[in-house]
Amino acid sequence: MYSKTLYAGWSDMDFNAHMKNTAYLDKAADVRQIFLIENGFPIEELLRLRIGPVMMKDEVEYFSEVHLQQKINVTYALAGHAPDGSRFLLRHEIHRPDGKLSAKLTSLGGWLHLDARKLVAPPPQLLEVMNKLERTDDFVELPSSLKPHA
Repeated sequence: MYSKTLYAGWSDMDFNAHMKNTAYLDKAADVRQIFLIENGFPIEELLRLRIGPVMMKDEVEYFSEVHLQQKINVTYALAGHAPDGSRFLLRHEIHRPDGKLSAKLTSLGGWLHLDARKLVAPPPQLLEVMNKLERTDDFVELPSSLKPHA
């Protein structure tokens, strides 16, 4: 499974001295971007293609606290995908150094055309990269976001 080790930093903390809810979403987004960079799709390539990932829904389940300067392991997997890649369901799990699950994030998204401002299928090379991700046990096939031609 794809994963990265990150740290809970000062700006990730809330009033209760543990990692705030928006920091979990930010760490997941960072890991998604690192995955794209490592697989040949840095921001420059996405801009050239005129597409970008867009999230439409995020669900976060919390299990155990993360504190300042703790290492966290953030996994990245595919929980659902449209066959054409236009829509995806992503799953991240965040574990503490002791192995305890801190949070599970599930995000629904798609590929936004930056000019047309609508969801599109990614180019074949990007679809291939996304299909490299391990699939979760509860993986589902999603409907395409593309409208059929009349």
